[in-house]
Amino acid sequence: MVKKKKQVGTKPFKPAKGKSWGDKVNDPTKTHKVEKLDKDWVDMIKGDRMLIATPKMVDDYLRQIPVGREVSMLTMRRDLALANKADNSCPLTTGIFLRIAAEAALEELNAGKPLKSVAPFWRVVTPKMPVAKKLSCGPEFIEKHRKREKLS
Repeated sequence: MVKKKKQVGTKPFKPAKGKSWGDKVNDPTKTHKVEKLDKDWVDMIKGDRMLIATPKMVDDYLRQIPVGREVSMLTMRRDLALANKADNSCPLTTGIFLRIAAEAALEELNAGKPLKSVAPFWRVVTPKMPVAKKLSCGPEFIEKHRKREKLS
């Protein structure tokens, strides 16, 4: 008898247009851009250069965070911006792309990839963040992996 592998995530949520989450991360047609703000917005001021990243950029960023280290969303936004000659990153699109990268990681886990080879989104996403409740794995998965890495 073949034992069925337990799937990570319980919510049946798929990306739009028949693409996988991995396809959305690796979409070669998506490119980043830097725009100059013409008015104050969120935590940025008029004249700031705002990066609109890509899902791949967020995925790559997650993959470089070492085991046992957490990074805030604000730090990730600023790091991405500085690497791309901008003052800050768009909070809205960065949050969306973080979710895409996280769902792609969960998709890879469900396909049998080892945990160490997926983007460790739990190093940025905390169980109390709104995105944690939207992810197919739910906040419990995030909490489990943050505890395993001794993250706050």
